[in-house]
Amino acid sequence: MTLMDIIYIMIGSVIAIQFWHIRGITERANRHLFHFCQERNLQLLAVARFKTRIGIHRGKPDWHTFFIFEFSGNGTDSYSGTLEMKGKQVINTDLPAYRVS
Repeated sequence: MTLMDIIYIMIGSVIAIQFWHIRGITERANRHLFHFCQERNLQLLAVARFKTRIGIHRGKPDWHTFFIFEFSGNGTDSYSGTLEMKGKQVINTDLPAYRVS
């Protein structure tokens, strides 16, 4: 095994670890939005990661992620909200005005 083989293994490991970390952030966002909508009697329709960038959170590098989600208040209309996360911590959940039944 050469030094280049070790470097390739390390790079591959870092990429895999970051992939699983971002996947964990997305799963945390889905759980948060499910409970958030359930508490407000809203129907969660869809969740999509909008933007992901690296930033400093609590003194260490971590992902600053934005999600867009669709929800319905009356079962027929659809509205879009946003969710901001730093690491696995929810920073802000923003909803527009929506119609309820």
